[in-house]
Amino acid sequence: MKKLLFSTLLVLITLTTWAQSTALRGVVVDAKTQQPLFNVTANLSNTNLSATTNQQGEFEIANPTPGSQVLYINFTGYVQKRFTLDITTEADIDLGTIYLEEDLTAEQQLSLITLTENDLGDDNSGSETTSGLLQASRDPFRQAAAFNWGQARFRIRGLDNEYGNIFINGISMNKIFDGRPQFSNWGGLNDATRNQEFINGSMPNDYTFGGILGIQAINTRASFMRTGTRVSLSGANTNYSGRGMITYGSGMNKNGWAYAASASYRMAKEGFFDGTDYDAKSFFLAIEKKINSNHSLNLSAIYAQNSRGKNGPNTQEVVDLKGYKYNSYWGWQDGKKRNSRDKDVEEPIFILSHYWDISEKSTLNTNVSYQFGKISNSRLETNGANNPDPTYYKNLPSYYLNFHNTDGSSPIWTPDFNNAERNRQDFLANSQINWDRLYLQNANKGYAVNALYADVMQDNQLTANTLFNTQISNVVGFNAGLTYRNLRSESYQEMLDLLGGGYLIDNDTFLKEEFSASDLNNPNRKIYEGDKYGYNYIMRANVVDLFTQFQFNFGKFDFYLGQNASYTEYQREGLYRNALYADSSFGKGQKLSFENYGFKGGATYKLTGQHIFNFNASYYTQAPSIRNSYSNVRISDATVNGLTDEKIFGSDINYIIRTPKLKGRIGAYFNEIKDATRTSFFYADGIDIEMDDETSSDFVAEITRGISKQSMGIELGAEYQATKTIKLTAAANYGQAIYSDNANVYLNVDGRRESGLSPMVNYGTSYIKNYRVAGTPQQAYSLGIEYRDPNYWWIGANANFLTDIYLDISPLLRTNNFFAEPGQGGAAFSDMDTDTAKRLLKQEKLDDIFLVNLQGGKSWRINGKTFGFFASVNNVLGLEYKTGGFEQARNANYRELLMDHASGTRTFGPKYFYGFGRTYFLNLYINF
Repeated sequence: MKKLLFSTLLVLITLTTWAQSTALRGVVVDAKTQQPLFNVTANLSNTNLSATTNQQGEFEIANPTPGSQVLYINFTGYVQKRFTLDITTEADIDLGTIYLEEDLTAEQQLSLITLTENDLGDDNSGSETTSGLLQASRDPFRQAAAFNWGQARFRIRGLDNEYGNIFINGISMNKIFDGRPQFSNWGGLNDATRNQEFINGSMPNDYTFGGILGIQAINTRASFMRTGTRVSLSGANTNYSGRGMITYGSGMNKNGWAYAASASYRMAKEGFFDGTDYDAKSFFLAIEKKINSNHSLNLSAIYAQNSRGKNGPNTQEVVDLKGYKYNSYWGWQDGKKRNSRDKDVEEPIFILSHYWDISEKSTLNTNVSYQFGKISNSRLETNGANNPDPTYYKNLPSYYLNFHNTDGSSPIWTPDFNNAERNRQDFLANSQINWDRLYLQNANKGYAVNALYADVMQDNQLTANTLFNTQISNVVGFNAGLTYRNLRSESYQEMLDLLGGGYLIDNDTFLKEEFSASDLNNPNRKIYEGDKYGYNYIMRANVVDLFTQFQFNFGKFDFYLGQNASYTEYQREGLYRNALYADSSFGKGQKLSFENYGFKGGATYKLTGQHIFNFNASYYTQAPSIRNSYSNVRISDATVNGLTDEKIFGSDINYIIRTPKLKGRIGAYFNEIKDATRTSFFYADGIDIEMDDETSSDFVAEITRGISKQSMGIELGAEYQATKTIKLTAAANYGQAIYSDNANVYLNVDGRRESGLSPMVNYGTSYIKNYRVAGTPQQAYSLGIEYRDPNYWWIGANANFLTDIYLDISPLLRTNNFFAEPGQGGAAFSDMDTDTAKRLLKQEKLDDIFLVNLQGGKSWRINGKTFGFFASVNNVLGLEYKTGGFEQARNANYRELLMDHASGTRTFGPKYFYGFGRTYFLNLYINF
């Protein structure tokens, strides 16, 4: 070991002596105004060497790496400049004056609002990583994925956003609870967050070891904000109908101070889908003090409050009756539409950053962040009253069309057409929530049998990290980072509105009386508006993460190596003693701890400055999220049986071409995730749960453990400058994302607990191998054309084809329980037909999607001010299309599912998500 350390030190010292005293310099100015541009980034590809321009627009990179190198000049809102250089150790290189032209298409990036309803969903598991890319990447493929395919929920490489990382000023924005970012935390602050960097896959970066989906780094440092004032007004017909925004950046003054501020307001009385109101206010402030030439302090504060009415998925029966824009969550009250499912997000963020330029080659960035606030999701509760949901299955025609009697073991189809028609007419006449009836029912009872409550998660998180970056020599660069995160999260049910009732008793009326109390320490408690009830627990988490990274540059050949080690700890503290789980709900539970590691590496070979080959690979383990670590976390500290780390492998190989006219990349990728866990909740019929009342129905928590997923495919993105004014674009993804092995399914059944049995039932193997992973088109293609006029206007169009879109399957339906007749000791149905069973379990493939999008803009320079507009129309043809959905697992066995198919109109058919129809966006702006 001593010899190894000595040898390593000797090599590093030797490499350091190779440094020569040369420089690469230039001056960057605005091509239109001829004014110098401040804080423009100049960096040499595949090295740690970079510089930013001073207030005179000057930059200098000391001791650039010899050989054939590519220099990039980047500044948000301007077209990137690229120089292929042959650098020697004998002479300086002075590029002289570099003119940057305004990127007219930047308005598209700043104004992107094509987040789908799934992106705003409760589980936060949609394609936000794709749609949220905005202007973060200049890669043509990722541009297509963000602006053209995002509206169809395309996921890059078939991956959830938990496998990528979002950073603001070096602080991770991924939630410890589920590993995913909450984009609403900085929503509406497009101008303030426009300085972004995207790192593809496991490639080296300055912030973290990284996930297989890559990282997106947002920089809100005050001195990096574009100087001047920007005001914009927007109109749209998607999630919101109007937006106003103002942003100001002071630049660095002579006293070493810089300020930046931004504010926006977005609203809609009703969004694209029925009853989806929207109200969001966002504020940003950054203050930076340059202490001296080596030290700066920056404080960034973000407050983004967002409230919106949600839109739920529907079965095909409901869509056929009411259309794809129908939303059952709202109803009329006092002449206004009131949505019962509101999502409110209010989690301010404060980040204090210290920047230390130790030397020309070394920097240290230390950040401390504090985030607090809550996320609230409302819904209606019935305590002994009828279900108020208009789409409740007993309210629909299919309830009578699929009504069955049985004769022995054989189901007999006896549809009741008269009652089915009555249900159809009643549903069409009463297809929204009847708020007046809910108030009347409460008034008649004298207490609340109907109420509106919210599931609340109130977080307090402290994060601190330090990031070190140095260029050891012309050949070797080194990065290291250490991060600590501490979370205290309280989750509870909060009474929002008793709907005219005087109070509500804190008991679960669906359970036997002796098990109904939510808190045995305060039984039969009367609940009033603003009270916490139902469940209440605190989750504490500590996460420590360390990464190191070496980069080696030998001219035409570069490679890197990265390492990671982390420690994660969770502990639940129950504040209520739930009657059903009296022994495991109250007080502090056991601590869960996970130790994880990772390795990554890659190489780049530059055949010339225009032809580059690149390979990357990584392997790491990842702690399961809090969400997937507990079987029923709201009322018990019981953990998932056999809980273990996820094992993740990712790799890609790319060919990159950069000529004056053609820029593009073609690559192949392969990713594999093993030992993942997923928890979901639903009501199931036809489950063999061996309870003393011989029931085969109950509300269950489904834990799927040992999930293995595999994604592979080919990515292509290219831009061709056919003429000085016409650019052609093409992008394609030919992929396949599958479950690569079977999994194991457990059900946590509260009803068994009532019977004195263990609530956890092992249903054994779920035969999901080779089923497709849902939630994204697995093939996507795009062709586009763009015209940029020298008089600063542009127009573009693209056509997109997306296919191989699959419905999310139910793991429970793929267990042996599906074939077992309840109450018969696991014996199979005597009337089961194998071919019919295969047909029932075949994964549904959704229709292909063809989208045509148009966009354009124009800018004017008048008396030192820039005026402009951007406009887009998406889905010009007005296609009605499904973007995804999921099987309902309520019919959990062969006979139940077969009976549900009897009439051809399913009672518990899949629920589908739909994309927007034809939408528009118009943005007017002025910069001064």
